[in-house]
Amino acid sequence: MKNNKTELKIKAIENGTVIDHISANKALHILKILGLPDSETKNVTVAMNVSSNEVGRKDILKIENRELDHRELNQIALIAPKATINIIRNFEPVKKDKIQLPDKISSILKCTNPKCITNNKNEPITPQFNVINKYPPVVRCHYCEKLIKTEDIDKQFE
Repeated sequence: MKNNKTELKIKAIENGTVIDHISANKALHILKILGLPDSETKNVTVAMNVSSNEVGRKDILKIENRELDHRELNQIALIAPKATINIIRNFEPVKKDKIQLPDKISSILKCTNPKCITNNKNEPITPQFNVINKYPPVVRCHYCEKLIKTEDIDKQFE
C-alpha cells in the first residue's frame, strides 16, 4: 500500500487536454506558445519538475475545456518532442498520442540569421524551416539555410 503523503495529486479534468512527458522546466514555454492563460480558458494546471520513472523529471499541463489543434501540437513538438497528448472527455481519456515533429514548420520560429530575408521588416515573408533532426530538434531555414539548434529554439520561447 502506497503512502498517500508521498503521492502527487492533481485534480482530474472533465474535458480538455493533458500534455504529459514535457521536458522538465519547459511547461511555461508551452503556455507561452499556446497563449495561456487567457480570458477564455478557466483552468490550467501546471506541474513542474515532477518525478518520472521513464525520464527522471518532467512537466505536466492540464488544460480544461480545450482540445489542441495540429498547428498547436506542431509548435509544442519543438519544445517537448517526447510529450504525449491525452484528450479527455467526461473524465476519461478518449485519445492518446505522442507528439510528432512535422518535416516542415512555418511561422512559429524566427530565423536567427539577422540578414535572412524573413527578418527584413520591408519583406512580408513568413519564416519556414525544414526539420533536420527530430530529437533533439534541429531545423534549417528554408530561405538562408541557417541551422537552428535546440538551445536557440528554446531561447525564442523564454
